Amino acid sequence: MNENYRRILNRIAELEDELQEELNQQKHRMENQIENGKVVLQKRMDNAQKHLKTNVIPWLLNSKTKNLLTVPFIYPLIVPFIFLDVFVSIYQFICFRLYGIKRVKRREYFVFDRHQLPYLNGIEKLNCFYCSYANGVIAYVREIASKTEQYWCPIKHSKAIHHPHARYINFSEYGKDEEYQQKGEKLRTSLKSNKTD
Repeated sequence: MNENYRRILNRIAELEDELQEELNQQKHRMENQIENGKVVLQKRMDNAQKHLKTNVIPWLLNSKTKNLLTVPFIYPLIVPFIFLDVFVSIYQFICFRLYGIKRVKRREYFVFDRHQLPYLNGIEKLNCFYCSYANGVIAYVREIASKTEQYWCPIKHSKAIHHPHARYINFSEYGKDEEYQQKGEKLRTSLKSNKTD
């Protein structure tokens, strides 16, 4: 890998860490506003937000037709998402134990909190729940897949890939067999010691 490429990837990793830190601080600020699992909002803000809430029937009547027509294509996807979630969890439970890989904590990838917002109606809350679940499954599965790839095939592709996972930068270069031999076992071992998490 040329140095400029590595420098850019390292900078991206630094920015991702910076973003994660900012998100953690925001989460901490929000946790200070949560009481008994519910967001505690100032009364004035709460009342103002409730006034912004649109009841379901008017909301549906004002929805764009194209949005309503996509419903039969969106919601049935919950079935494959659930199957993916279940089967990947089973795969990880069995295989990661056998490989000695530290398991991915599923709960870290799923956040369901938008239903507490007073300005959302029931359908909007359902949509938020659906999106949270679907994106959580994808992030969870991606992390498990990236650990699996690091264990079995930590080699970069010959062509650039769009948004590689965070582990990819440490993989050996395509076609460099000696580097693969040197790095392969170290990368497998790091999965056990959790160095690359």
